[in-house]
Amino acid sequence: MNVWQVVGYKHTGKTTLVEKWVAAAVREGWRVGTVKHHGHGGEPARPEGVDSVRHERAGAVATAVEGDGLLQLHLRRPLWRLDDVLALYAPLRLDLVLVEGYKQAPHPKVVLVRSEEDWASLQHLANIRAVIAWEPLSRPLPHPVFSMADDARYIPWLMNEVRMRT
Repeated sequence: MNVWQVVGYKHTGKTTLVEKWVAAAVREGWRVGTVKHHGHGGEPARPEGVDSVRHERAGAVATAVEGDGLLQLHLRRPLWRLDDVLALYAPLRLDLVLVEGYKQAPHPKVVLVRSEEDWASLQHLANIRAVIAWEPLSRPLPHPVFSMADDARYIPWLMNEVRMRT
């Protein structure tokens, strides 16, 4: 399964990026699933989380939201690790799974940052492939860096990266 992560702090545009990426992949005929980690404490909103609805509207054929041990497939256990969720997705034969959150998981990551401070606290994450920044960063990074406003550049770049790992 080709799994990519979109990570960053609250209100950095993660869900918007996932929506755009899902829509681009669906336009190419791909079957896409999404997983959102509800990292704000407590259980996700019920019956449907707003973000998962947005993922579905963008064209995802499977979505899930996890938070505080509840996966919104109405399956309950003390904790849902990302690997547990991906195991549920395996029979769906998806071309791409986009994961919003789960910062510590090992999959290729796109990191969204609003500031230098965000980057300073996220740069240690494993498997970073690109950074999307709200404001220019003062120093060069060892990863491609895109402006948040430049989705005409980063969406095609991301699609190409996914193709190369298929």
